[in-house]
Order: sequence, then C-alpha cells, then structure tokens
Amino acid sequence: MARAQECDRSDDSQQMLNICAGEDRQAADAKLNAAYQQLIGSEDAEGKRLLQTAQRAWIAFRDAECARTTASSEGGSIHPMEVSLCLTKLSNERIEQLAASATCEEGDVSCAGPSEDESDGAQ
Repeated sequence: MARAQECDRSDDSQQMLNICAGEDRQAADAKLNAAYQQLIGSEDAEGKRLLQTAQRAWIAFRDAECARTTASSEGGSIHPMEVSLCLTKLSNERIEQLAASATCEEGDVSCAGPSEDESDGAQ
C-alpha cells in the first residue's frame, strides 16, 4: 500500500496545502482528544455523562458549522483545505475551553463562559 504524502510547507501547491492542513487538523484532533480524556478522568459519574453529551453535541456543531462555512468551495480543489482549517480552528478553541474547565474551582461560574477577551466583541 502506498504511503500518504507528508506535509512539505515549502511547497505551496494546492495539493500540498491540503495535505498540510489535514495534518494540522489531525494534530488538533489528537490534542482535543487528550484534553477531553484528561477532563473526563477527573469527573464523577454525572459529570462524565454531562461532558460526553456536551462533547458529542459540540462535535456535531463543529462539523455542521464547517460544512456551512465551506459550502461555497464544495467540489473545488481548495475545499479540503478550507474544511481542515475550519475544523482545526474550532478544535483549538474547544481545547482552550476544556483546559479552562479543567482548572475551574468549584462554584466559579465565570469558568463556564467565554473569557473576557472573547465576550468583549460579542453583541
């Protein structure tokens, strides 16, 4: 079986940009899984159930949001890169959320929402 081509960031062909974006997405997925596993390991049974439900819903949201925001490039050579970039961006944001949640002190409701920087621009 042929081995998949590896990312070469000095090659700016669309094929290579797609490959590199795919590798970045895979790396973000691995970090997301590690953050999730770390957090779920510290939860009680009810916390685990709630986190699993939230994570499944978040994954469905992430995938649907990326499908929506990249629909205009569907069928084009840039589409795989756009999807990977979107998935990576949203996964990295979720990693930050999970990491912040892992360091929340009991009763600190400010941990549940976006950081001050994120909420300043929201209307």
